[in-house]
Amino acid sequence: MLAQHDYRYYVLDDPQVTDGEYDRLLIELRQLESAHPQLVTPDSPTQRVSGTPSAAFGEVVHQVPMLSLDNAFADEDIVAFDRRLHERIGTEGELDYVAEPKLDGLAVTVIYREGQFSQAATRGDGVTGEDVTANVRTIRAVPHTLRGKAPALLEARGEVFMPTAGFERMNARAAERGEKVFVNPRNAAAGSLRQLDPRVSAARPLNVFFYAVGAASGADLPPGQWQLLQWLRELGLPVSPEVRAVRGVCGCLAYYHDIGARRRALPYQIDGVVYKLDARAAQERVGFVSRAPRWAIAHKFPAEEASALVNGIEFNVGRTGVLTPIARLAPVFVGGVTVSNVTLHNIDELHRKDVRIGDTVIVRRAGDVIPEIVSVVRDKRPQFSTEVVLPARCPVCGSVVLRVEGEAAARCTGGFTCRAQRQESLRHFASRRALDIEGLGDKIIEQLVEQGLVKSPADLYALNAAQLAELERMGEKSAANLIAAIEKSKQTTLARFLYALGIREVGEATALNLARHFGGLDALMRADEHAIQQVVDIGPVVAAQVAAFFASDEHRNVIRALQDKGVKWPDVERPRAEARDLAGRTFVVTGTLASMSREEAQEALVARGAKVAGSVSRKTSFVVAGSEAGSKLAKAVELGVPVLDEQQFLKLLEAGGP
Repeated sequence: MLAQHDYRYYVLDDPQVTDGEYDRLLIELRQLESAHPQLVTPDSPTQRVSGTPSAAFGEVVHQVPMLSLDNAFADEDIVAFDRRLHERIGTEGELDYVAEPKLDGLAVTVIYREGQFSQAATRGDGVTGEDVTANVRTIRAVPHTLRGKAPALLEARGEVFMPTAGFERMNARAAERGEKVFVNPRNAAAGSLRQLDPRVSAARPLNVFFYAVGAASGADLPPGQWQLLQWLRELGLPVSPEVRAVRGVCGCLAYYHDIGARRRALPYQIDGVVYKLDARAAQERVGFVSRAPRWAIAHKFPAEEASALVNGIEFNVGRTGVLTPIARLAPVFVGGVTVSNVTLHNIDELHRKDVRIGDTVIVRRAGDVIPEIVSVVRDKRPQFSTEVVLPARCPVCGSVVLRVEGEAAARCTGGFTCRAQRQESLRHFASRRALDIEGLGDKIIEQLVEQGLVKSPADLYALNAAQLAELERMGEKSAANLIAAIEKSKQTTLARFLYALGIREVGEATALNLARHFGGLDALMRADEHAIQQVVDIGPVVAAQVAAFFASDEHRNVIRALQDKGVKWPDVERPRAEARDLAGRTFVVTGTLASMSREEAQEALVARGAKVAGSVSRKTSFVVAGSEAGSKLAKAVELGVPVLDEQQFLKLLEAGGP
């Protein structure tokens, strides 16, 4: 009976009993099961919370990858999306789509075997997610047993979210108890689903809507997306009541503007709508690009904006000495987060927008995009405000600030004598793709620099456990672990070492090309600008930076000290003539690969004669896109550069060329 009430409430949105009556029935069932334990079944509504807190989440490899969606921000983008589908399908007339709200929650997959709830996982990187079975089991909207004739295997995919009303009630109770409140419903949903104790998840007002199927067996899937959603609903899985079948671009845009007008009245937060080609046969025909289907797109709502007061403008000093102006704002809630700091990039940008202390500014943030100042509200400017000028001296060390003519950046000339540059350089040196010193975080680096224990990267290798144990929040065990990590980092590669040195304009790809070309550090240090320009994808500007770096006595002394402390690498293997099947091709590797590091992928390409570049252009042959690929993937799509996902990349390496 309770399962039937759950179905009517969550799936049909047509409850037959009040919440009070439902709770009375649940109490009655608990009493009955307490008196007769032999009657308790795993799918009983009383068994939504069971087991003990987990120490950590296991990993779940998705049988079918959980893809992300490409984004559209303007009506013209949807027109272009529809046109591309027409071209790929080769059909005329309007296409049928299914439109639904884009929930602002956490993507999950729920696996049913023979109709019984079996496992649940988060999206993760699309290939591997976190096992959140115990927590998803507590969500009342998720049935333990499917209705009707269920398939042998069904992997139902959906979005866990927190309704606005439940979020506000939960935060109000937390505030009354003096506890920390959540920033927004999305964070609350994600945090609730990642609780190690499922009893905590059970106490949170979570809900879910399903919208897709991953792996499935033992049943023929419906031929269309609209029919698929109706089938999921018949099985007892809740589907958004706002889902609509629409026709053509006009139907899509009409739905978008209708939902946008009703957005604030919806009982949950959304950040756009999703359009999917209805016919599944056509979906399979047009296929995928990297991590996104070609047959679906997310139409995002315009960026959210808010006004804020500029309390101050400061200049941060980065690893290469660049001074970046930062506007310190009176905290303002915009786009789902509280914003108090906004970068203005450089002095030219600051002057172009003419941001001043005391100004009221419009701040914009869309989704996970970094917040930006859109404009200044001139009518609210204080009477005696003054234009911000570039400091003549570094705000950290007092060294002269130099701005080379023609460059946007202004730099502190203090080098390693500047504490800020020293900290940023050490942070870069220890980062995962450089020397990869696990445990050497920002706070520890800050203390090491402030106490004068580390003045150059070489000083890291002179530290002992007793010194580290005296630092704040460092015990003997943590100190011993960090010393072990520092010792382990001595074994590296020449490419990683060059990247770790922090040479201006030298990223991972350029460092790898330098290592491969010269074969050893001594040869590189002896090379002049002309010789360095012979390296793949290195022009006169980068060559000048590399030559100037190694011409510095200070840099040579640091390198010598690092080698004296035991930092070393194996000889660089030069590409074999017979293994140059990718010669003439230029690759860009972006995102995270599951089977190898980005450096290993780049080395595999170079060993086959390919060029590895750090940026995407029309001359790029392929972009290899792992999970969480960002702007480089977007650039590739914009330029029409072929994109390889990880499996395609591995096949290319195995096959010996495209």
